[in-house]
Amino acid sequence: MALHPEAGISVTGGGTGTGMAALLNGTVQVANASREMTAEEAATARKNGMAPVRRTVALDAIAVVVNPSNPVSSLSLPQLSAVFTGRVRRWTEVGGDDRPMVLLSRESNSGTYTYFLENVLRLGVKASTDLFSPETLLMPSSEGISVEVRQNPNAIGYDGLGYVTAGQKVLAVSRATGGPAIRPSAATVKDGTYPVARPLFMYTAREPEGAVKEYLDWIAGDGQSLVTGLGFVPLRDLP
Repeated sequence: MALHPEAGISVTGGGTGTGMAALLNGTVQVANASREMTAEEAATARKNGMAPVRRTVALDAIAVVVNPSNPVSSLSLPQLSAVFTGRVRRWTEVGGDDRPMVLLSRESNSGTYTYFLENVLRLGVKASTDLFSPETLLMPSSEGISVEVRQNPNAIGYDGLGYVTAGQKVLAVSRATGGPAIRPSAATVKDGTYPVARPLFMYTAREPEGAVKEYLDWIAGDGQSLVTGLGFVPLRDLP
């Protein structure tokens, strides 16, 4: 908007599902998404005469976070699956203190929730029916996870790396128990060593035109210089 004072951009939160629903009912021009459009959403789009276009705008790591007082520094994907499904319930089972675990998750309309469910709880196995433990606390926002982790020494949660704040301890994650544990960063997302990383998208109902196209083209170009400062990973190395 600094470059184009004639343009106004209004942003509302609520998760990927909320954004997709708004795009499909025609109340927004762009939907930010941390997952791909589902088959059901695509069918609704076609029914509404839309031909959605997806643009990748940045990369992201999903960070696993705990309270800074927690002595655990790393977990594997199988351990995280066991934790968030409720098969592991106490920190002693993964090398921590003798305390109960408090599980935190985003709500189900969040793209981050969907990604974590499919790629961490279910370990990428399409046939898996694993679900979050019923004791998991569903938080309406990234801020909610941050606040609870900061004040609760028993908590464990996850969020996009760009939303991690001071007062949270970020765990290193390994693909297999006993394997090399990698901390999330721009470098480890780009080289593929951090195992819980994903692209971030912007969807339009059809090929964008006019100001919307200019906006999306700017994001893919000069706007990439702002991505790192927001805690995410740009699509390409910038001078």
